[in-house]
Amino acid sequence: MRVTPWEVEGKIDYNKLIKEFGTKKIGEELLKRMEKLAGELHVLIRRGFFFSHRDLDKVLEDFEKGKGFFLYTGRGPTGDMHLGHILSFELVKWFQKRFGVNLYIAISDDEKFLQKRLSWEEVDKYAKRNIEDIASIGFDEDKTFIFRDSEYIGRVYKLMLKAARKVTFSTAKAVFGFTNETNVGLSFYPIYQIIPTFFEKKRALIPAGIDQDPYWRIQRDIAESLGYYKAAAIHSKFFPPLQGLEGKMSSSNPRTAIWLNDGEEEVKRKIMKYAFSGGKPTIEEHRKYGGDINVDIPYQWLSIFFEEDDKRLEEIARSYTKGEMLSGEIKMLLVEKINNYLKEHRRKKKVVEKKIRKMMYEGKLAREMWEKSFE
Repeated sequence: MRVTPWEVEGKIDYNKLIKEFGTKKIGEELLKRMEKLAGELHVLIRRGFFFSHRDLDKVLEDFEKGKGFFLYTGRGPTGDMHLGHILSFELVKWFQKRFGVNLYIAISDDEKFLQKRLSWEEVDKYAKRNIEDIASIGFDEDKTFIFRDSEYIGRVYKLMLKAARKVTFSTAKAVFGFTNETNVGLSFYPIYQIIPTFFEKKRALIPAGIDQDPYWRIQRDIAESLGYYKAAAIHSKFFPPLQGLEGKMSSSNPRTAIWLNDGEEEVKRKIMKYAFSGGKPTIEEHRKYGGDINVDIPYQWLSIFFEEDDKRLEEIARSYTKGEMLSGEIKMLLVEKINNYLKEHRRKKKVVEKKIRKMMYEGKLAREMWEKSFE
């Protein structure tokens, strides 16, 4: 198992990660508290895909006391987006709607230019495409600010310098594994990554993969000395690739992923051909012994997000485990669910241009952010 902000490999032991990273498991008491405040639990939380946290209890306490909080997330534009990228944004939308809070979305074009072997023109192209996909999710346009790091840096540079002076290279090296071969730009980038947690004098809640947690450890070391709250985080597991439960869906291997721009036939082809099955080799054996939902990728994807109805999911699990539902049938069920989701996403994307302008420049929160200069 290898988990860093840039690499995820092997079979992931999430309980071990909780211990290694020093986070806390989201327990029943916290779930009940959140459900009481929000009126419901999002499927990604209810089913345990978001499983770990830092100070989520304090976020809820701040909300109960009327202090509020705000949301921060982002996207590194290394290519087009796939299903694994979009899930955290779905949860962010839910938090914003249920708690009525501001949302800040950073497009880290600077980091990806420094980290990947991409030209600036390629990064710029992917940034624009990614923004279209993200803006299509359905956020509150007056409470959402989407910004590109390279474009917004002038407003926050002084604050970046104040934060940078408090973080030694030995700390950054220990947290991120920098070596003598790491370019100096990438070694400075973590400072920019944490700056949006200082956009308001409230606690920031960051929904993200647990591989991103090292950034918030540095933030939590220096936040209070700068007059801000320590950031809170809610961590997701990794959306499994088509081929099985090891690692995560990867942009670098198209066969592991369903892309947001995949057509209906391509979605069907990939799932039928590549999705790892927990079914038996023959129909006769499957009818007799049933399938294994613990390793079956179509079932896992349905249980994570694509089948929200708990009773229906239980029926699918029972039928598949008993051999009544065949592997091809559960795959086709997933095909239908994903194609319905992507069809709606494409519909919203056709009318997203005005939404982008509002969330980046013209909306209430966006205008406020461009008028500010963080000292």
